[in-house]
Amino acid sequence: MSPSVSEDIASNGPTATPSSTSGKPHVLIVGGGLGGLMLALLLERANIPYQVFERASKARALGSAMSLGANILPVFEQLGILEDVKNISLPVYEQRLYEASMKRSGALTMKDYKDITGYDTYVFPRPELHQLMLERVPVEKVLVNKKVLSMEQNQLGVMIRCADGTQYHGDILVGADGAYSSVRQALYKKLDAKGSLPKSDTESLALGFITMVGVTHALDPEKYPCLKETVVNFSQVIGGHYMSWHTLTVPGNRVCWNASIQLTSEAESRACQFRNSEWGPESIENTIKVFKECKVPIGGTMGDLIEATPQDLISRVYLEEKLFETWQHGRTALIGDGAVNAMQDAVILANVINDLESTNPADIKVALESYQEQRYPHAKFEYMNSKMISKIMTGQKWNERLLRHIAFNLPGWVRMRGFIKSAVYRPQASFLPFIEKRGTGSVLPQAPSHRQSAKPRRSMTEKRGKRATVVSI
Repeated sequence: MSPSVSEDIASNGPTATPSSTSGKPHVLIVGGGLGGLMLALLLERANIPYQVFERASKARALGSAMSLGANILPVFEQLGILEDVKNISLPVYEQRLYEASMKRSGALTMKDYKDITGYDTYVFPRPELHQLMLERVPVEKVLVNKKVLSMEQNQLGVMIRCADGTQYHGDILVGADGAYSSVRQALYKKLDAKGSLPKSDTESLALGFITMVGVTHALDPEKYPCLKETVVNFSQVIGGHYMSWHTLTVPGNRVCWNASIQLTSEAESRACQFRNSEWGPESIENTIKVFKECKVPIGGTMGDLIEATPQDLISRVYLEEKLFETWQHGRTALIGDGAVNAMQDAVILANVINDLESTNPADIKVALESYQEQRYPHAKFEYMNSKMISKIMTGQKWNERLLRHIAFNLPGWVRMRGFIKSAVYRPQASFLPFIEKRGTGSVLPQAPSHRQSAKPRRSMTEKRGKRATVVSI
């Protein structure tokens, strides 16, 4: 079923949609990134009507290497595409750390990870995962050139207005359009006008790194012997002047690379506030010059890898971090920006949408509150964990260097315990055949589907009062 669409943007708000009387909500997904596509794939399997709105002229992803592990791979297995993910990937078992002089200073091993979790960690170029998922969403359900300018919601439904003059109506609106989400901004503006938005949600994101990334074309294995290996060669270099860079080998004799400059003061962060924070091939000549002569452990220099990378596969992004307290209101829900975090959000959101017994506002409110409640502690944990890993692996302030020294000198079993802690949380789609636990480690129990339980749902505020909820982005 298609969403209701109109050219008349003078309408005061949403009107009733055909889906409002069918028993299943019509979901408007703004953003065709990994989180939005995961939600689309799940809703497709649940036979729930939806539409994806992508602001770009083509739904595509930039970026470099990405990894998936036990905390999300069961969902890909449920969807029947785990083998497809493996086909574009290599497993990673070790991360080696080097100084700028190419002296090896340590390594983190993950060889026991599969025995404990039941899954390897797979590394691949991020654009290829995006394409793999996009190909499995019906083409007519992804609309491009749809930049959302505003949103409205009321008792009848939700409505979005796009820059091309069109507007679309549905029952639930999902903002899956990144850190600078137009849906988030529109929702927050309305809540702030009512005095309902926490002060912390009005503050800017904290800017940590300026990062340039890319994926080379096929390289000569004789020049780079590490390409002959059947596992990922992951080499991280901590250079001087707050610079760091790393390389990862991926299938097709290619190398994914990343070059970062750490911002060490609020003044530096403020100086970058004019930027467009989305991934994109912006003006990067100055950043290339900074890293061009830097040596890499696999041989040659960063300049060699940059020259071997198609220009449209080089992009720069400002890596930011923030915990938002408001991530659902009324008929609108927000998905986080981190790739795995966003996909986990999508899984739980799909579960509560599938559990809906009607499209009336009260039921939708309860469902979205349940989504928030289920995701909160895990999103917060992963946010804090990500900050810690970033400090250990790339931070160059004196305390971060000390932290790195301590981390790399801990017993292996202690480091592995940290890896495993993230893997115990493995949300799955409650409406698809469940993937049984693998490995020797434990897995957290999952909230059952309300369709399979006779217990009535209560609103989150009834159960525990209004507690501020945090989502990572």
